[in-house]
Amino acid sequence: MAPPELVPTAAAASAFTARTASTLPRRAYVTFLAGNGDYVKGVVGLVKGLRKVKSAYPLVVAILPDVPEEHRQILESQGCIVRQIEPVYPPENQTQFAMAYYVINYSKLRIWEFVEYSKMIYLDGDIEVYENIDHLFDLPDGKFYAVMDCFCEKTWSHSPQYKIGYCQQCPDKVQWPEELGQPPSLYFNAGMFVFEPSMETYHDLLRKLQITPPTPFAEQDFLNMYFKDIYEPIPSVYNLVLAVLWRHPENVDLDKVKVVHYCAAGSKPWRYTGKEENMQREDIKMLVKKWWDIYHDTSLDYRKPPLSSDEADPLVHVTSESPKVPYLMTPTPA
Repeated sequence: MAPPELVPTAAAASAFTARTASTLPRRAYVTFLAGNGDYVKGVVGLVKGLRKVKSAYPLVVAILPDVPEEHRQILESQGCIVRQIEPVYPPENQTQFAMAYYVINYSKLRIWEFVEYSKMIYLDGDIEVYENIDHLFDLPDGKFYAVMDCFCEKTWSHSPQYKIGYCQQCPDKVQWPEELGQPPSLYFNAGMFVFEPSMETYHDLLRKLQITPPTPFAEQDFLNMYFKDIYEPIPSVYNLVLAVLWRHPENVDLDKVKVVHYCAAGSKPWRYTGKEENMQREDIKMLVKKWWDIYHDTSLDYRKPPLSSDEADPLVHVTSESPKVPYLMTPTPA
């Protein structure tokens, strides 16, 4: 079956018009930054990308105390709302992950504390937004929205999905064997998701974390377990994991992709050398150049509005070009 499409409804559009004024200040994009490394460049690229597509909402950057003052000043100078958070650590027995740096990623759970916002869209720092996705804020409440992940890369070699060649991106290619029982639940990539901050959810996340067995993909596995009953998949154009380009090319139309996730080994634009596997592909080189074009575009640097208020948007003012129609998910035929 084809992935669900996001289509506007007249009733939702009418409801949106009635509540626009009250909800605009209570929505925001959010990302996470730790340490003194080069990911700050990714966040600068992200906020400039949101500005380029004329997003109506700010970018909040949840930073750990180890982010240097110089990096904080860079983010603030680019119009980001910088929020310092304290680290969240997994239980002591949860330290063996696919990547060592995954341990600190549990600190992302702190964003559920940002209850001054009614809804947020989380984006990793190695993501770029190439088309306006503000309409995702208008998806129905009470669900957790994200893009299904791909199980075909070697980082998944520990999983039964990888071992039998099964992937939810192409479930008809290899059927899930009956002898393995029920097929696994849909599994999302946690580099991008739509959620509702809640102190109740935040405290419950911390409680559940303490009793959850360790798994290779750290907070992504944990979030998948926690939200599996309310997870709703959205089309992969909202989080194109680059491996899909060579694993499932039949599922990709780059002209329609709105969000690109530079998570494949060697694909971070600010570290790109082209030496790693698949990094000499023309589509990868094009996407890396596209990111740098935004990063170097000085016209996208933040300029403080001449008239500001407590609710002024630090990215851009809402314009007639900004999408204002909410979108709901409706399945499309295969």
